[in-house]
Amino acid sequence: MTEDQPGPGHEVRTPHRLARTWRLITVRAARRLRHLTRAWRSSLQLRVLTLTLTGGLIALAVLGGYLSVSVRDGLFTQRVDQILAESARAAAQAQETIDASTATTAPEVQQLLNDTVRGLKAGGSGEREVSVLRTSGQQQPILVTGASTDSTMVGLVSADLRADTAAGDGQRWQSVGWSTDDGVEPAVVVGQMVTVPAAGTYELYLLYSLQAEQEQLSFLQGVLAIGATVLVAILVGMTWFVTRQAVRPVQQAAETAEQIADGDLTRRMAVRGEDEMARLGRSFNAMTDTLQDQILRMEHLSALQRRFVSDVSHELRTPLTTVRMAGAMIYDSKDDLDPVLRRSAELLQTQLDRFEDLLADLLEISRFDAGAAMLDVEARDVRDVVSAAVDQAMPLAERKGSWLSVVQPERPCVADIDPRRVERVLRNLLVNAIEHAEGTDVQVAVATDSRAVAVTVRDHGIGMSRDEADHVFDRFWRADPARARTTGGTGLGLAISLEDAHLHGGWLEAWGRPGQGAAFRLTLPLRAGITLSGSPLPLQPEDDLIDDRPDDRQSRDGSDPAALPDLPAVTGSLEIVERARAAQALRDAQTRAEAAAERAAQQNGADR
Repeated sequence: MTEDQPGPGHEVRTPHRLARTWRLITVRAARRLRHLTRAWRSSLQLRVLTLTLTGGLIALAVLGGYLSVSVRDGLFTQRVDQILAESARAAAQAQETIDASTATTAPEVQQLLNDTVRGLKAGGSGEREVSVLRTSGQQQPILVTGASTDSTMVGLVSADLRADTAAGDGQRWQSVGWSTDDGVEPAVVVGQMVTVPAAGTYELYLLYSLQAEQEQLSFLQGVLAIGATVLVAILVGMTWFVTRQAVRPVQQAAETAEQIADGDLTRRMAVRGEDEMARLGRSFNAMTDTLQDQILRMEHLSALQRRFVSDVSHELRTPLTTVRMAGAMIYDSKDDLDPVLRRSAELLQTQLDRFEDLLADLLEISRFDAGAAMLDVEARDVRDVVSAAVDQAMPLAERKGSWLSVVQPERPCVADIDPRRVERVLRNLLVNAIEHAEGTDVQVAVATDSRAVAVTVRDHGIGMSRDEADHVFDRFWRADPARARTTGGTGLGLAISLEDAHLHGGWLEAWGRPGQGAAFRLTLPLRAGITLSGSPLPLQPEDDLIDDRPDDRQSRDGSDPAALPDLPAVTGSLEIVERARAAQALRDAQTRAEAAAERAAQQNGADR
């Protein structure tokens, strides 16, 4: 095998190299196309300039083409008319010269034709060649072949032109390409019949060059091209200037709006002049001033609300402590009291516990609203946290007659979590499930994958509708307002659980079906910095016959655990306080009613 012969390896590698090269070219072309498409969509000025340039080029091309064709046809028609008139005069002159001649022999006739063509060539207004050809099919005593000033001209006379010239009277002409030392020039061949005595009829052909007209046309086309280029440049420049004047304020408004959206409420548009754009700037600035004022007022009001809730919660702790001490003393001595007072002491102790829990939850909510909640993260096995929450919920499940079952993997489910907060979330979910299970089983499932760990709590109780599932995490919300809290809840447990999940960069979701129970799913990232895209466990139970599961990515807020949690807006601390006051008023009314019943019972005992 020689060096010029490719080996087997070359035969194998060459197609792969070509394929890689083609893929590389395709990828680069697609990338550049995406960049151009992105630039086209994102720039109004670029679109206006491109459309203006395209429209201007098309209009100039059409106009330039029309003018070029019109000038060309005009020059050609004018020159052809001039050539035909000149040819007619030349043919008449040649016929007169031939008729006046006394040549009778072949040499004399040949000399006559030579002199005639030389005289016709010199007598033209421009450069031309002359040729006299004998018409075929004649029987004359004198045979003269013809004469020509340029031997190459004979090849330019086509058979069709000779046939048309010989067939009738008058002039016949044809456009041809004349090969010269400088190249091929446009030309016109004009033919006409002449009669030579004693020799018969001959065809007289005159070749006229149109190179001067072609140069004139080229000059005009060059002038038009230069003018079109200058006009396009002026058009693009004017369009760019006008669009910049119109688009720049809009760009400034967009940039200012983005900066305001990022939180810089001091940004304003620069206003110049009195035109429409100046009016837009002044209106935008006025709107921004109003928006800033409203936001500042809302921030101030929200701060006052949070401060009020926090202060009220703190201030109530002192009298609550006193009342707690007095209630504890009464509760410890309940066995020495009569049944009515004993029941009142038990109710007092229960309501004091609930009131203390309410204050603790209000303080926790105020920390979330103020953005002061912090995580105490450590690597923990979520199975241990689930077991601890289940152990705490077991006494309540026994009282309610519900069976708690836990399904969890054998391998550890270690994640970076705050065990106290995650246990509180699971405890709230378990208590809520047991309270609404109505004696049915409550199922807990734990699963993990490479990015997240999930815990689901499923009950088979009264359930809830989709609309109720959307509001189940609202503060103080109840699906049935007439339903009493049998476990002494505060109405803030699920709201705090949702905040704890968001603080971890996770999800807390709810599903329900009336009469079929409800399910809650807690999904947490294994490590800080992981953005959740899915959950190891399904939210909707597999035994549900109606598939209405929404898209996970559309139903989640996409919190980034690497960043500060995107806490939901405060739903109104004044509303929280009003609801707390309403609940306190209801408890006061119940206390007064119980006290009245106790006094009535004592009075009846005294009467007896």
